[in-house]
Amino acid sequence: MLNSIAILGRPNVGKSSLFNKLTKSRNAIVSDFSGLTKDRNFGYVSIKNQQYLFIDTGGVGSEITDFSEAITQQALLAAEDSNLILLLFDASEELTSDDINLFEIIRKMNKNFFIVLNKIDIKKRSNLKDDLLKRGSGEILEVSAEHSKGIKELQSYISEQFNEDHLITNTNEDLGTKIAVIGRPNAGKSTFINQFTKQDRLIVSEIPGTTIDSIHVPFIFDKENFVFIDTAGIRKRYKQSHAVEYFSYVRAMHSVDESDIVLLLIDATDGVVDQDLRILNLIRGYGKPVVVALNKVDELSAKSIIQLSETKKFQNSALNDLVIVEISALHKRGFKKLFNALARVNKLAQTKFTTGKLNKLLSKFTSLTNTPSIAGRQIKMRYVHFGGIHPTKLIIHSNFSSKIPANYKRYLINSFRHELDLKSIELSISFKKGDNPYEGKKNKLSTRQIKKKKRLIKHTKKS
Repeated sequence: MLNSIAILGRPNVGKSSLFNKLTKSRNAIVSDFSGLTKDRNFGYVSIKNQQYLFIDTGGVGSEITDFSEAITQQALLAAEDSNLILLLFDASEELTSDDINLFEIIRKMNKNFFIVLNKIDIKKRSNLKDDLLKRGSGEILEVSAEHSKGIKELQSYISEQFNEDHLITNTNEDLGTKIAVIGRPNAGKSTFINQFTKQDRLIVSEIPGTTIDSIHVPFIFDKENFVFIDTAGIRKRYKQSHAVEYFSYVRAMHSVDESDIVLLLIDATDGVVDQDLRILNLIRGYGKPVVVALNKVDELSAKSIIQLSETKKFQNSALNDLVIVEISALHKRGFKKLFNALARVNKLAQTKFTTGKLNKLLSKFTSLTNTPSIAGRQIKMRYVHFGGIHPTKLIIHSNFSSKIPANYKRYLINSFRHELDLKSIELSISFKKGDNPYEGKKNKLSTRQIKKKKRLIKHTKKS
């Protein structure tokens, strides 16, 4: 079992900053606004060739908000599940009632924990350390997450807290297939992940914007490792929105970039709207395979579902090339069919097609239609080979590398997609012009040929 460490503290003490510093990532949003972290966020850290799982949690405090109770529940659940608790305090502030309450709660859990004072770089110092020692806190470490002070000492201390017999050597950090879950606000992304993984890992609310961070949720399905990445809902005017919301959009796109496959959730009760198609175009720019899940179909009648499939936006060409599965996240309907589709598409997206197979198909396609001409010269397709994945790339060698008519290129893409069954796979075809083997090489004329050339030139001039 991987040793896990939960980071707890009241709001705005720097938990996410420390989490990012330890995991050497930007997986947790950091801001001066308190209460941004709501769900548990996972990150893997290698310390002295050993691997640890760090858990970032929301701030536990007395301030009452729409999510305060759920945030506290998630944080304490993370503490219960972990092997070690890292209790974080703000060294620049005095001990508060929230600090004391959390300290007592953790103490009663009878779990291994130690205290870390953050923000020691701030000149303003308080009596916090002395107050904690008086309450029997034990050893206290001091760090500055923002300026990397004391981080190495903290890592060394953490590694000393575990027996080597229980540690897992970090040979290859294979966390499994990453599935980014994308969609508009309130499409049901967090509900879907909670229900599918059978754990209340994410806070669910009818209030749009509940999820701000991109949350990683590891799970095992059919003895294989997977990671769901829950992302913030992308609104229509995310570029003009609040800085945190725009940064959430950036984080969602980063999640798409790091994922192996993308699951686009669409709220079936609203139908396919323009924003769904905009999000789809954003995802396709990263070249990742996309599977669409129509969520909340339990709220629609069979007639309404048929009417939805006949709408103009549903018939959009962008959706025609995708695998679409009907689900109900709330009632766990369609999960098996959806996951089978995700597994099949992901496997196909990583398939490397042989040159022989591709060339047979290219010959078939070029024989079925006349190849166009450029500046009076007909395009000649010499051969094609596989060029890479995400997107699946095919490279065609021809006598032209540019100015290929768009409609002919689209014909080839559609033909290859159909024959190779690349539904939901982003396919790219590029043309490469072959090198001329005789370029720069001129035959030297013999003495006789030179004399003959001169006589010919002289005769031509006289004429």
